[in-house]
Amino acid sequence: MIYYVCKYTPVELLRGFGAETAVLDLEADNFDLSDRAAHVNLCGFGKSVLEAALSGGVQELVLVNCCDVMRRVYDVLKAKGCCRFLFMLDLPHTDGECQRERFAREILRLRNEYAAYSGKAFDSALFMSSFGAPDTAQEPFVAIIGARAGREVQRMMRETCALPVRDLTCVGNRAVAAPEPGGDVFLSYAAALLSQLPCRRMADSSSRRALFEDPALRGIMYHTIKFCDYYGMEYAQAQRECAVPMARIETDYTRQSSGQLRTRVEAFAETIGGAAVKPASAAAGKYYAGVDSGSASTDAVIIDSSGNIAASCVLPTGGGAKVSADSALSEALKKAGLRREQIARVVATGYGRAGIGEGSDSITEISCHAKGAHRLLPEARTVIDIGGQDSKAILIDGNGRVVSFAMNDKCAAGTGRFLEMMARTLGLSMDEMSRAGLKWKENIVISSMCTVFAESEVVTLVAQNRAVDDIVHGLNNSVAAKIAALVSRVGGEERYIITGGVAQNAGVVRAVGEKLDTELYVCGEAQICGALGAALFAAGL
Repeated sequence: MIYYVCKYTPVELLRGFGAETAVLDLEADNFDLSDRAAHVNLCGFGKSVLEAALSGGVQELVLVNCCDVMRRVYDVLKAKGCCRFLFMLDLPHTDGECQRERFAREILRLRNEYAAYSGKAFDSALFMSSFGAPDTAQEPFVAIIGARAGREVQRMMRETCALPVRDLTCVGNRAVAAPEPGGDVFLSYAAALLSQLPCRRMADSSSRRALFEDPALRGIMYHTIKFCDYYGMEYAQAQRECAVPMARIETDYTRQSSGQLRTRVEAFAETIGGAAVKPASAAAGKYYAGVDSGSASTDAVIIDSSGNIAASCVLPTGGGAKVSADSALSEALKKAGLRREQIARVVATGYGRAGIGEGSDSITEISCHAKGAHRLLPEARTVIDIGGQDSKAILIDGNGRVVSFAMNDKCAAGTGRFLEMMARTLGLSMDEMSRAGLKWKENIVISSMCTVFAESEVVTLVAQNRAVDDIVHGLNNSVAAKIAALVSRVGGEERYIITGGVAQNAGVVRAVGEKLDTELYVCGEAQICGALGAALFAAGL
């Protein structure tokens, strides 16, 4: 098996030797091998290629020198000698006559080196038969656009979206026409490879706008790779100009944090109406429940057929998602004076939703917070949810449907967990920290957004005898900066409502409001907003 990483790779040429080819798109469990062999600041994809080859899983590999990382990967693998066949293709970044001639020579160099390595003869007929017909399907579809996406991202998209999913990433939208008969076949082949819809690394990538203007396109999941800026700039422009729903996910090409990844993918599917949610209608005399399984707390809400809250419960998450959910629902039933059989339907949400087993359906907390916030404040258009594990900004329409959303990445900065750690460092309870942030005098700036570094910075400030109130105010502002960035990404609109456990922190609420230059609506049900939305979904309201 010959693996390749770029759509400009002459795959058909390799198939002319009777070789099987495959895109190298495997996410890694970790980067133990690559971090020992190369600098730790390589992008995640470069590390995943190193990891696959250094582990012995890739023996034949064709790389393309599209960026400095790929050049470094080639140098490391060449020095290690872990691949039986390793080739670096020199790719022109423009499509002109001279570049086509140079690229044709590169293709011939690959042919000659693979023939010498394999001992096989190149079969021209097999080469010509390797070209596929162009895809002319016009049915509605959802696209993954941007940087190459790993198998896990693609699998989640295809499992979640009701519409067909097309991989139109840099390596996925490969379309190469067969060379014209007669003349210089390899020059014609080089021209066909270079004339593909360009990737962002080509000098002129303006024709990529066609990806966003396909009339059959119904939604875009835009994928970027951490520490790679080529596609981040395109996303920013597409977000302003694209007419279909679009969400961004960023991965580091590992299989870690799959819970956050699944939440983003499923929330996107729900946004475009592609999530499989069973229809429901509220029946008189019936009750419905929602359970929000979060990292810090598990919340349960029971409503009647009109959507009125009959009872709610908030318990610390512990002992597993199902145990916590059972306990929270049992406590809510007790408060409401109801039996379990009186609950017609339960919907689960939150990161632990898949492990609850209690819900008739599981719906992402993005959709549930949107629905719950709309119930609590019908005129709300922007929902800010600061939970224990992540923070979200959700733009909703007048019916409580999600228009756009943004979430923080793996880092805990800007979340409830961040505030808990800082409170522990300062020796404060969360209630004390909430009040301390309101009484500041000196405007201290916490420069480190990383939770670990911020904690070190706080320890230093304490050692300098800086006032605790001023330190807390600085921490609140650092959280507010993170939230403001998320709100900017979704194009936040008035009115704003804040949900989640951190809504009880008056200092953070004030800091976020000042950063956004608006007043945040805070209600007594902020903590249970996600569970309320799940219950409303259960009732079909």
